[in-house]
Amino acid sequence: MTTVPGRRSSTFTRLLRHGFIDPSAAEQLLDLNALASVRSDPVLLEALGATADPDLALRGLVRIVEAEEESERQVLLDTLVTAKPLRDRLLGVLGASEALGDHLARHPRDWQALVTYEAVDLHPGVTEFERGLAEAVDPDSLRVAYRRCLLTLAARDVCGTTDLAQTAAELADLATATLRAALAVARTAAPEDAAQCRLAVVAMGKCGGRELNYVSDVDVIFVGEARDGVDETKAIQAATRLAAHMMRICSETTAEGTIWEVDANLRPEGRNGPLVRTLSSHLAYYQRWAKTWEFQALLKARAVAGDPELGAEYVEAVSPLVWGAADRENFVPDVQKMRRRVVDNIPADRIERELKLGPGGLRDVEFAVQLLQLVHGRSDASLHSGSTLTALRALAEGGYVGRADAAQLDEAYRFLRSMEHRIQLYRLRRTHLVPEDEADLRRLGRSLGMRTDPVTELNKAWKRHASVVRRLHEKIFYRPLLDAVAQLAPAESRLSAKAAAIRLEALGYADPAAALRHLEALSSGVTRKAAIQRTLLPVLLGWFADSADPDAGLLGFRKVSDALGKTPWYLRLLRDEGAAAENLARVLSAGRLAPDLLMRAPEAVTILGDPEGLTPRTRAHLEQEILAAVGRAGDAESAVAVVRGVRRRELFRTTAADLIDSYGTEDNPAEQDHGALVDRVGSAVSDLNAATVAGALRAAVRARWGDTLPTRFAVIGMGRFGGHELSYGSDADVLFVHRPREGVSDEEAARAANTVVGEMRRLLQLPTADPPLLIDADLRPEGKSGPLVRTLKSYEAYYRRWSLVWESQALLRAEPVAGDEDLGRDFVELVDPLRYPMEGLGEDAVREIRRLKARMESERMPRGADPTLHTKLGRGGLSDVEWTVQLMQMQHGWAEPGLRTTRTREALAAACAAELIPAEDAQTLDEAWVLATRVRNAVMLVRGRSGDTFPSDPREVAAVGRYLGYEPGHVGDMLDDYRRITRRARAVVEERFYGAAS
Repeated sequence: MTTVPGRRSSTFTRLLRHGFIDPSAAEQLLDLNALASVRSDPVLLEALGATADPDLALRGLVRIVEAEEESERQVLLDTLVTAKPLRDRLLGVLGASEALGDHLARHPRDWQALVTYEAVDLHPGVTEFERGLAEAVDPDSLRVAYRRCLLTLAARDVCGTTDLAQTAAELADLATATLRAALAVARTAAPEDAAQCRLAVVAMGKCGGRELNYVSDVDVIFVGEARDGVDETKAIQAATRLAAHMMRICSETTAEGTIWEVDANLRPEGRNGPLVRTLSSHLAYYQRWAKTWEFQALLKARAVAGDPELGAEYVEAVSPLVWGAADRENFVPDVQKMRRRVVDNIPADRIERELKLGPGGLRDVEFAVQLLQLVHGRSDASLHSGSTLTALRALAEGGYVGRADAAQLDEAYRFLRSMEHRIQLYRLRRTHLVPEDEADLRRLGRSLGMRTDPVTELNKAWKRHASVVRRLHEKIFYRPLLDAVAQLAPAESRLSAKAAAIRLEALGYADPAAALRHLEALSSGVTRKAAIQRTLLPVLLGWFADSADPDAGLLGFRKVSDALGKTPWYLRLLRDEGAAAENLARVLSAGRLAPDLLMRAPEAVTILGDPEGLTPRTRAHLEQEILAAVGRAGDAESAVAVVRGVRRRELFRTTAADLIDSYGTEDNPAEQDHGALVDRVGSAVSDLNAATVAGALRAAVRARWGDTLPTRFAVIGMGRFGGHELSYGSDADVLFVHRPREGVSDEEAARAANTVVGEMRRLLQLPTADPPLLIDADLRPEGKSGPLVRTLKSYEAYYRRWSLVWESQALLRAEPVAGDEDLGRDFVELVDPLRYPMEGLGEDAVREIRRLKARMESERMPRGADPTLHTKLGRGGLSDVEWTVQLMQMQHGWAEPGLRTTRTREALAAACAAELIPAEDAQTLDEAWVLATRVRNAVMLVRGRSGDTFPSDPREVAAVGRYLGYEPGHVGDMLDDYRRITRRARAVVEERFYGAAS
């Protein structure tokens, strides 16, 4: 074919117009002698242009023609241009599958399998496929026959003769016929084994559900029994050999390639279990050991090969176990675990291309449908289907899923599965990744009917359908629950109240009836408020179900909504601010403390929608706000009421941030640095209490003396308060010190100081809706017997003459928190020589500290408390770590400036840096201290009251576990880990505190 130089031929232009990417190469192929008789036939060019990849189709056609014997070439070409069914089928396959083109090049006569177009050929079943495989007598001939059958199946698919569901069912039927043929080959090779046993092959997964992919592992379970008169052990050994041989026939690579992997890992005990078991052995395992996911897998069990009676017995026997799985004790935590998307193992660069496991992928639809089947299939046999699409249709017809949602999921699932099919069909490789190459995307888009701009259209459609799946994945569980109570669409088939209660119970709600009442109260009616609630609740219910106490979360949400429902901003905040709704769900369902704080002033919910709202306020910021509020108040009581309101708001901010950081959200994973979490809480609560004390002090002084008290006055924080380590339920340990102003008598100054102390304590403990702040001054000289407040000179005289070693130890935490700054600094200068004695402690003082610690361990542990789980006084707990660190501070603080800190973790790090303790020991102590502190915080968050040991209530201890990062059902692991970590810490304490270290 010659053209004028510089000008394109008319053929080149036509090829370009028909979708060829490389018209020059295509023109050269058409010029080959092999295609001489058809190169100018317009029908051929038109047909090539209709394929997914015209270039690939033409190359494949040339290879087949050239592989054919010369006497047969013209028959093929004549049939190609005169018989449209063959033309569409053959070229359609060649344009979509390079692998099937390779097969036809090796076996060119197989094109004839595409010529027939009878009614039975349109929708073959297992019988027709068995006929197609009948002549296979070895692995190679089985592979050739399998590819020939696959060729006809793919042709019907790419030509649109069959839809997605029919194609997937035919692939499963072909797999069934192949398994039977492979088993027949194995039996022929070992007739003695075949004579000893009955062997049934049960398909699982997509093969069992008759929804198989082009290239997928075929999941199976083998069931064996002895024939009459044969020893069972020998029979099972024979069955195992047959099963293993059958698997190799399908899985091994030969000169004709491979078929697919046969995977038996869904069997009891997985890879570690025997390949073949008797029926009774299967049942014994399922009744005693099986996990919920195993019953989920059995949903699709279907006998496909081998002994049909034995296979049917197996399916019949396991069916009651499958449909009773939702009644199992661990069903709810198992479901909560399964509901969390498993994407951690997908490389970050592939997650966005994952059709199966990625967000909005096929697994989301399949899991949602299977879970709903398990929950409602107990009482509705219409849901007993292994097919995802059939089950989805039944769920919609039964009212378990909204019809519109089901229709959208059906459409999205069909599209995503069609993408998966065409991706796998190209090279017949097992993959779920959307390609990145432009040519691959173009072929994929064209194979799905997108011709104008295939790549852009494909990406747009894919993202749209994946988005639908992501949105509906959660909604599908909860939307029908609302429809069941909202009573908005009389014509719609709705979830019954009983079915809704069953679903709520399966998702972890302990009182489904109460939950339904809350849903009805929140979502019924035709108001705009109810409409927004119906939009929010499906997602919120999912977040509640992901917590240890879904009922509390839903009840709290109803209370907050009742309190704020009439405000214009509340529901708008939850609807429009992405993080606000999820943060609220986490806070409401994690325990009692945060919801209690929120309910006292529900408007604080705005904190959860502000990107900076969860950041703790600095002490300076808090003092500025509090002191300004005190200055505006009319009297002391109203002033401190405002102060305590600020404290309650900031406590809510701190608890909310702690919970959200500990649980994590969909966009932000949980904080992994637990030490940082503890430090943030300790600093925030300590700063807040210091600002609160400062506000109460200012209010008490202003009410009686105006701006100036007759004596300079300072509050010294002690214990955890001074150490910036307060937990939510801690009292404020303090000392009060004063110094008379010039011209004021000691008696007047003392009266003023004592009056202020009494008034501060009264104001901070007045019964109000806000939590009180208890002031504890028992660490003062002479304890409860001594004066509540002393002058600086009095402290100096007492410490010089009477101070005991435990008092010097207590002063390690002394830090001014409120009042006169100069006086506070003078107090610190006074006590520094006591807490950091020059040349360290003498041997007598060290012995006394150790004696006091031992006495405290034996006398102060509450009766009946488990010493291995008591966070404060127990083995390796807070007291053990703190006394060990404080001993090092008193021994070496005089020489090591880094040890002169009131904070335990800072002092421990400084001791390690100064090589006073090995890094490994320091790490052990730090880990135990952080864990014990987190447990105390968790107990307060969960129960709403402080405690030094794990709760006994199962739901409360589960909530503590969730806060600490343990999945549902792992409370035992949490307690074991706590004991292990604190046991190691105690070993360090024995050596470093009670041992010879100095």
